[in-house]
Amino acid sequence: MLVQLNRSTGHRDFSATATDLPLNPASLPVSAGPRPVVAVLGPAGRVAGLAQHLPTGWSVRTAGDLDDVSADDLVLFSGPAVRDIALARRLLPSRTQVIALVDDAAPAELVAGVLTAGADACVRGGQPAILASHLVACRRRQMAGRWAQLNHQDRQ
Repeated sequence: MLVQLNRSTGHRDFSATATDLPLNPASLPVSAGPRPVVAVLGPAGRVAGLAQHLPTGWSVRTAGDLDDVSADDLVLFSGPAVRDIALARRLLPSRTQVIALVDDAAPAELVAGVLTAGADACVRGGQPAILASHLVACRRRQMAGRWAQLNHQDRQ
């Protein structure tokens, strides 16, 4: 089915299969808004190679605590406890994306716990390329939520 959609020669502006939509954040122009920041809470050694796998313009920084986090940051907890995620959800704005990075051998109860406590994503292991793809997906959801909110406000 995807092959058939891609074979279409008709020009479809702003449709789900349009080829001219800027879906890849790396292809956006330099002036396309604020650059994403990944604020890491916890041991930074687990995410040492992450910056090389993120799109151009993204930055990774270590945050001392939740007071060092901006509302637009992607908050990456390295080795969190469920209470860490619950506290972040209580203190940070709802638009802030919270990602939990757990060990490969983390029990299912921990994964379920951090997701139930409010994490937007939970990633097992620390492979930088996989973690980066989860962060990019969270950023897309964050931006899509903002656009949906603007659209909703215009209707009222």
